[in-house]
Amino acid sequence: MDNTNLKKIALVDDNIANLTIGKKTLIGKYHVFTVPSGEKLFQLFEKIKPDLILLDIEMPGMNGYDVIKRLKADPETEEIPVIFLTGKNDPLNEIEGLSYGAIDYILKPFSPPILLKRIENHMIMIQQRIELNDQKEFLKNYNQNLRAEIEKQTERVLELQNSVLRTMSELVEYRDDVTGGHIERTQEYLKILLMELVRKDIYSHITSSWKLTFLLQSSQLHDVGKISISDSILKKAGKLTTEEFNIMKTHTTFGEKVIERIEENTAGQDFLSHAKIFAGTHHEKWDGSGYPRGLQADEIPLQGRLMAIADVYDALVSTRPYKKPFSHSDACDIIVDGKGKHFDPILVDLFISKENDFRQVLEYVATRNYI
Repeated sequence: MDNTNLKKIALVDDNIANLTIGKKTLIGKYHVFTVPSGEKLFQLFEKIKPDLILLDIEMPGMNGYDVIKRLKADPETEEIPVIFLTGKNDPLNEIEGLSYGAIDYILKPFSPPILLKRIENHMIMIQQRIELNDQKEFLKNYNQNLRAEIEKQTERVLELQNSVLRTMSELVEYRDDVTGGHIERTQEYLKILLMELVRKDIYSHITSSWKLTFLLQSSQLHDVGKISISDSILKKAGKLTTEEFNIMKTHTTFGEKVIERIEENTAGQDFLSHAKIFAGTHHEKWDGSGYPRGLQADEIPLQGRLMAIADVYDALVSTRPYKKPFSHSDACDIIVDGKGKHFDPILVDLFISKENDFRQVLEYVATRNYI
């Protein structure tokens, strides 16, 4: 008979008659290995790993309790189900055996039909447990793979979104006679300030809810409203007239409207809410003299106060149609002079503490021929 597909049972008993009866009862339904002692059982493990162990308690040398303790202490054998065999009808012994991890307790001499049925029931439960564990493992792997795929798809969407935003923002730069780099630099300056805010636990009651990746990406749209400004104003080499400057100011509110139109067709509200704030508030000033609404102090959203420093610093150190670039040192002096007037005093102090990082960003981007 081919026993290769049958479940394997180890029958451990020092009584040869019990081993013979047990094997005759189980043979044909299970692949039975008769073992005369606990020591021999552990030698059997070198060849096979049984699916179930029928274990006599009263044996010389290692008794059944000694065997099960050793089984449960070894990760290789701790999951093998054990049914105790005993000639003592003693509830205390039964409780003790179950406390060591046995799944059942069968009295000797056993009735062959009852022994078969008890083993059959346990085998069904063992198989169900195996199938349940397999299902759990499958679901675990499935969920991990699904999560990895979602993360990969999210990363692709973010890359595409960032690419579209950057292209859109660079189109504005080209119209403004800025040959690239402004968006990249202001993002890096914002990142420096944000990381320092987090490190020093400043304004954490505001920033704790921000997703910084989304925030930095959304900052690319801060000047999107300039698409509404004519070239004659954007590229004017001289000082703007009052009328022209009033038109230039509208790029903030127009930028808000552009983003509102995008909001109507997307569910990305958190991301776009940051973009709208950047567009509408980065020209507000701490003392209330800015535009478009003349907000003052902490009436100005933190996003706008951060962008004010990043945007002004970049404007100062960059070549524009109406001016030559200032040095990094001169730009720092101008920002310090604007403390409490143009800029949030806390953020100016933060900027000064990281001004070398700003200079490094400026020098790095300059090597890429953006300025």
